[in-house]
Amino acid sequence: MFQDRKDAGIRLAAALEGYRGQDVIVFALPRGGVVLGAEIAMKLNSPLDLVLTKKIGHPYNPEYAICAVAEEGEPICNRFELASVDPVWFQKEVERIRVELKRRRLEYLGDTEPHQVEGKIAIIVDDGIATGFTMMAAIKEMEKRKAKQIIVAIPVTPYNTAQRLMSMGVDLVSLQIDRAYLGAVGAYYGDFRQVTDSEVIALMKLVRG
Repeated sequence: MFQDRKDAGIRLAAALEGYRGQDVIVFALPRGGVVLGAEIAMKLNSPLDLVLTKKIGHPYNPEYAICAVAEEGEPICNRFELASVDPVWFQKEVERIRVELKRRRLEYLGDTEPHQVEGKIAIIVDDGIATGFTMMAAIKEMEKRKAKQIIVAIPVTPYNTAQRLMSMGVDLVSLQIDRAYLGAVGAYYGDFRQVTDSEVIALMKLVRG
């Protein structure tokens, strides 16, 4: 159990101490992942950036994720569910979400250019994970941007999701890989209140100077 996201970030940063002094860029998934990413970036004395992803819900049940999309790279999908939806609708949904992700990047970071990660180590951070769709989309984006090494840093990871992530060739740094996952990220935190857009903006300004 973590007190809050800051506590989880401090503990993850300690587990990543070996990367201090290396050519590392920390990429956080907003919003919750930014709290942890800020702690890690400050501990490692590394730049902090964002990797924005968003789930695509089923057209008849938007809460049920069938895919996830990042700013670039290919969508990550449940192939069975994807085959059941209209491909024209799906392509329009991907385009709509990418417009939304660009808007969010502008809101969080203004017109600053993303860090170039080619030939460097990318540490992707989030506050938790379940199916792994959004994280896998982030991994694919880092691959497209030619990161030398990709590390996924998450406080607690379900066992099956951990296996899936590692099968993608990334290094997983997780404080607990749980075979009896509690079913919700918030179950591992004492305080799991929602992170606001204004908090994300303030943290990015703090770390990036």
